Amino acid sequence: MRSDLIKEGPSRAPHRSLLRALGIDELEMKRPFVAVVNSKSDYIPGHMHLDKIAEQVKAGIRNAGGVPFEFNTIGVCDGIAMNHKGMKYSLCSRELIADSIEVMLTAHPLDAIVFIPNCDKIVPGMLLAACRLNLPCIFINGGPMLPGKSTETKNPIGLSEQFEYVGANAVGKMSLENLEQTAFTACPTCGSCSGMYTANSMNCLTESIGMSLPGSGTIPAVYSARLRLAKMAGERVMDLLKEDIKPSDIITEKAIQNAMRTDMAIGCSTNTILHLTAIAHAAGHDIDLSDLNEMGNTTPQICKLNPASSVFITDLNDVGGMQAVIKELASGGLINTDCLTVNGTVADRISKAPDADGVVIRKLDDPFSKDGGIAVLKGNLAEEGAVVKKGAVAPEMMQHKGPAKCYNSEEEAIAAITGGKVVAGDVVVIRYEGPKGGPGMREMLSPTSAIIGMGLGSKVALLTDGRFSGATRGASIGHVSPEAAVGGTIALVEDGDEIEIDIPARVLRVNVSDEVLAERKKNWTAPKQNLTGYLKRYAQHVTSGSRGAVFEDD
Repeated sequence: MRSDLIKEGPSRAPHRSLLRALGIDELEMKRPFVAVVNSKSDYIPGHMHLDKIAEQVKAGIRNAGGVPFEFNTIGVCDGIAMNHKGMKYSLCSRELIADSIEVMLTAHPLDAIVFIPNCDKIVPGMLLAACRLNLPCIFINGGPMLPGKSTETKNPIGLSEQFEYVGANAVGKMSLENLEQTAFTACPTCGSCSGMYTANSMNCLTESIGMSLPGSGTIPAVYSARLRLAKMAGERVMDLLKEDIKPSDIITEKAIQNAMRTDMAIGCSTNTILHLTAIAHAAGHDIDLSDLNEMGNTTPQICKLNPASSVFITDLNDVGGMQAVIKELASGGLINTDCLTVNGTVADRISKAPDADGVVIRKLDDPFSKDGGIAVLKGNLAEEGAVVKKGAVAPEMMQHKGPAKCYNSEEEAIAAITGGKVVAGDVVVIRYEGPKGGPGMREMLSPTSAIIGMGLGSKVALLTDGRFSGATRGASIGHVSPEAAVGGTIALVEDGDEIEIDIPARVLRVNVSDEVLAERKKNWTAPKQNLTGYLKRYAQHVTSGSRGAVFEDD
């Protein structure tokens, strides 16, 4: 066992004395040591209850003859970090999480791992660490929050609506009193926010790629079924250890294809494109935006969840969750059913799943759209690509031409939008917010929500070299690459330039001649950044959004 490095032989007597100081007895010393990697914290709603999940995981490990050792990682709540400097640190935290887990489990070699993430960058950060360490492991996340309720309509709502209400308040469509009342009802429980935002997207894709048990992506945080699943995960990791099944056996090229298919089928957050690209890279199966685009073109969207509709992740759970989705995709030959998972093959798992209900999960012959929920756009404005959550775009904005209104930061754009300077027909361009330019590729839910809340969602497009929250809807195009900070075309756009968006044709361009753009490039210089600390190091090493914003390989 790997843990023998710290407990076997005469030379490890000092190590054993330290382990005994922890209370490890002689029977436990002979058993496998299992890491429980927990992102629990006191101020992230998706993480506040993860101590209860960890208790069940550790009980399961002990039931199956192992000895659990728990430690915690950092985690950023994107909702709390939104629209201020803190958001620069969100995507950055993904690499820190992976690095810290690598440090802990190399310095203290254990035999297997149970990962307990929830929320946006924590799930992919832990998946990156799993690929690096390649030890038998399993994921059990904290589960989604229940949807909230509008104080006016009594309809179910999520965090995305609460952000949109800020825009409605800014133009007098909602009173300050009602805005504050919904702040008490939009997020009613612990768990990852209730729509198909980035956290739930990544939890669902972790299940579809095979690294978590069926139900892990959708069982609500407050259900006791989540606690039972956590105990099962603790027990199952011991079987994975005995069977010597590692992430490299599960996260194969075919499994990544399955994840890309399900990503497109359920209309996930555009952030999943960054994370799947990074995870595939860590697993040794590099993909690029053209691969994702091909999957999007050939995979129908069969689920449309909030923020694209009033259907929530809990509704998906009620009709069979991800396994029912995968089963429907498999019926059309779109899934590699021979892929290994943490509990049997994909075929084994979907054999026990219900059929698609036809409403929340539509049949392949009656999809919401014939292609996937995410589209990759290219053109002279995005030579390496850009992404849009196509399934959440109003039909009238699928094709759009309009004058550019350019802003060099999210703050500038917010001030212009809420100040009435953005009007119907405009294309808002927010630049110098990319991986290097931000740095950190901030999510920008506030400007997109302000546009929606002000009633301009079907009249105004927004594009950026930064990112959008999974809660974003509308013609919001992110990850424009190359980014402005490295001289991408987005840096050369000027106010009034005509921007052409054609989502069905997968085109994003600025209708300015190559000669004019070349002349502008001669006069362009990158803005000076006064960076310190981790952001400075991050900006030096991070790659393009089109490559998953991974660090440069040595």
